[in-house]
Amino acid sequence: MFWMLQSIRIAGGCRLKGEIEISGAKNLALPALVASILTSDRMVYKNVPNLADVRSLFDLLDCIGTEINYEDTHSVTLSTGTIKSATAPYDFVRKMRASILVLGALIARCKKATVSLPGGCAIGSRGVDLHIKALELMGAEISIENGYIEAKAPKGLTGCDITFPVVTVTGTENILMAAVLAHGTTRLINVAMEPEVEAFCELLNKMGARISGAGTSVITIEGVNELHGSEFEIIPDRIEAGTYAIATAITNGEVLLKNCKYDHLTSFFETLNLVGISCEQKENGVFVSHNTEEIRPISIQTAPYPGFPTDLQAQYTVLMSLCNGSASVTENIFENRFMHVPELARMGANISVHGKTAVVNGVKKLTGAQVMATDLRASVSLVIAGLVAEGETIVNRIYHLDRGYENLEEKLSNCGANVERFNV
Repeated sequence: MFWMLQSIRIAGGCRLKGEIEISGAKNLALPALVASILTSDRMVYKNVPNLADVRSLFDLLDCIGTEINYEDTHSVTLSTGTIKSATAPYDFVRKMRASILVLGALIARCKKATVSLPGGCAIGSRGVDLHIKALELMGAEISIENGYIEAKAPKGLTGCDITFPVVTVTGTENILMAAVLAHGTTRLINVAMEPEVEAFCELLNKMGARISGAGTSVITIEGVNELHGSEFEIIPDRIEAGTYAIATAITNGEVLLKNCKYDHLTSFFETLNLVGISCEQKENGVFVSHNTEEIRPISIQTAPYPGFPTDLQAQYTVLMSLCNGSASVTENIFENRFMHVPELARMGANISVHGKTAVVNGVKKLTGAQVMATDLRASVSLVIAGLVAEGETIVNRIYHLDRGYENLEEKLSNCGANVERFNV
């Protein structure tokens, strides 16, 4: 396909300075848009990011029977008066893992669902067994045949206590949608506490759900008979904000991250402050500046929210590659999430991986090279490396980037970066 034949060229050495408007959060937009399946009424969404993953989801929703109308680039109205098909085919679901979210919504509304096992980034198995086991506890009959999850609950789902053995964001969201229309009360224990999950609960409550405990480790859902339409605005993308914060830091820049909320990334911003980067909450965003030559080595471990986000690990590893000393980066959420390390080595980084920990020995400089993107966050980490590297960097297979970053080149160029996309 055409979008697979593009690369990004970066001429390093430009200091970022200016403002970057943070787009709507991809990790909220996807479940929020899927929630439109739960009602036959019209749903209006604002601040929806224009991303490849969102467009892929719209294709899937259209297949299910959702009518999609754009009011402008970032505002969309969804109406699912009738479910045309309770099947989510492989051709749609293979493009991204978040497609599994339709499982909970479809079985809640239709009492049945057939959903292909998902695809997405190659950063570990990220199995859906937690989703399946939770639905089975609620009374669903589930089998896996020919690569599809076949689920049915002819009399509807029944609320119960469900304890997740590990924290799962998508699992929490999926079972939330299943539980809002279930009989009785569901209590979800050891759930994800991310701001996106809290905002998602806010959306469901606006639709008529009865959810309490959002933002804590235990969420209680009292099932209702039906949900109604609503209007909802997607919160700013904290991972995008964190990405540009690191890009600012590594280029010794000064950038206002407009709309960014400091308290959505407290652990991350506190770490950057220790590294030597100033991150200050302003009235209209977070101002990031780095006016010293030294990058202090600060070791981190990724953890579920409110810990250091796994989705900012690759970007942080790039920052540490230029630190004055050595630091360790431990990945506790996903396996296979150090695939960017060999590509950074091509640019002169000194990083060794030992199991789930990368030991980063700071170097004086990075040098431009041809590199290959392997997943969404690894892709943008290579762009960040290119911003500070001497000479020219070419990042190939950038279709990963378009899944999670809106107008990346434009936002960076407006702050002084020398970056352009070109067809191979």
